[in-house]
Amino acid sequence: MKSLNEDLKTGSFKPVYLLYGEEAYLKRQYRDKLTKAMVSEDDTMNYSYYEGKNIPVGEVIDLAETMPFFADCRLIVVEDSGFFKNASPELADYIKELTGAAHFVFVEREVDKRSKLFKAVKAKGRVVELAKQNEATLVKWVAGNVRQERKQISESTIHYFLTKVGTDMENIQKELEKLFCYTLEKGQIDRTDVDEICTTQISNQIFAMVDAVAEKKQRKALDYYYDLLALKEPPMRILYLLSRQFKILLEVKDLSTRGYSSKEISTRVGVPFFAMGKYQQQVRAFKIHELKDILETCAQTEEYVKTGRLDDVLGVEIFIVKYSAPRINSI
Repeated sequence: MKSLNEDLKTGSFKPVYLLYGEEAYLKRQYRDKLTKAMVSEDDTMNYSYYEGKNIPVGEVIDLAETMPFFADCRLIVVEDSGFFKNASPELADYIKELTGAAHFVFVEREVDKRSKLFKAVKAKGRVVELAKQNEATLVKWVAGNVRQERKQISESTIHYFLTKVGTDMENIQKELEKLFCYTLEKGQIDRTDVDEICTTQISNQIFAMVDAVAEKKQRKALDYYYDLLALKEPPMRILYLLSRQFKILLEVKDLSTRGYSSKEISTRVGVPFFAMGKYQQQVRAFKIHELKDILETCAQTEEYVKTGRLDDVLGVEIFIVKYSAPRINSI
């Protein structure tokens, strides 16, 4: 990203750029910055945009060969084409010899680094991976956005905000805009504001459901389930998310018993460090053999639903009832 920012700062651009990775917000931001820097906003003659699969490669090359109309360059933006996953030898060969006034900006989610096109773009231009941002970066980014609004927020409130809304920057931006409007007359944003206006992501609803299961609060766990059904969440997606959550807990439990630190566990399991406290608190309610049994039941429930032996809504409900039932102490 440093080289890309330098290009934007100096106005000296490579003939081709590839922006790829999971962070859609950053890809969109840099796509728009490059577009604005290379062509004027009202220049529809020298700007072309292609999106989706089945883009005609020959048409794109012909367009690149066309001289710009009363301008220094022609910009062609290609998004989610799949060119970097599927063979595009004709385009790769063209990019290798790119010398004219045309500039390309490719925006993709996935790429094959072994492909001819990827190698051609890397040799001729600039390849920038825009992956999900780490905890420290997100905290700084949120704090910076808050400062721009001339408001204040504590670091602990930022962590709380992120655990509620997730780590997707596009969603974070939307939730921040809601917060700023809600706290229009306030100079300080606190947890109460976050609870009042921010939407809890489904993954956090699942986390709360697992909390209720761990605490053996059956009614509460079922209420979370019914709420998700009311929001049109498919039962099998809910089961998948529950299974994923319990898999994370099993990994956290296993690594904890083997003496790994919270930071090491966070890295190995792939969960944000700021959420480790909640995971470690949750995992104390389960033994390793219980978590393994839960995961086996998840797989069995999925099999029964897929083979028609069990209704999906009922199957997930039975699963929740089974593991949220209060323990009966033996005499």
